[in-house]
Amino acid sequence: MTTVRDACRHVRSKNAGPYWVTVDLFFRDADHFARYAGSPALGPTLFARLFGADPALVQHHRVADLDILKVSYPRTSPQGGEVERDMHCGQQFVRLLDIELD
Repeated sequence: MTTVRDACRHVRSKNAGPYWVTVDLFFRDADHFARYAGSPALGPTLFARLFGADPALVQHHRVADLDILKVSYPRTSPQGGEVERDMHCGQQFVRLLDIELD
């Protein structure tokens, strides 16, 4: 089974404004990008389950020239709110690393 950790050379998450988070998946090469960037395992349902995002609002942007998939999803509460645990969302990607892609 191939995981996100196996297919990507780098994964990061970041603040995309006070109401959004973006995850960047840097695939190892064009073959890994072609095989996994469109995987249903990385679909809106995953981001709803892991991060509480509304699946209808999850956005996928493929950057084929760079072998990158960018996934943006709305935060469940605004940046800096009372329940904020990771204000810059720099640690959110960790939950994705062991997701099985095939």
